[in-house]
Amino acid sequence: MKLSIDDETTKEMLTEIMVEIIKTRKDLFYDLILEAVEEISLANAIKEGRQDDFVSEEKIFALLDSED
Repeated sequence: MKLSIDDETTKEMLTEIMVEIIKTRKDLFYDLILEAVEEISLANAIKEGRQDDFVSEEKIFALLDSED
């Protein structure tokens, strides 16, 4: 016997599961959302701060060595 589930049933089941997770594990859901927001913010900050003038590795190490 072959078991098959159509797309609508799958969608309904996943929705029920997600609602149950949100209700019972608010802490887990909160952590997931927080992490997603942090990742998006980091990506946006990198994109905004990125410029075409890159600093060579040698200059970075020279600056780090000069602080000693």
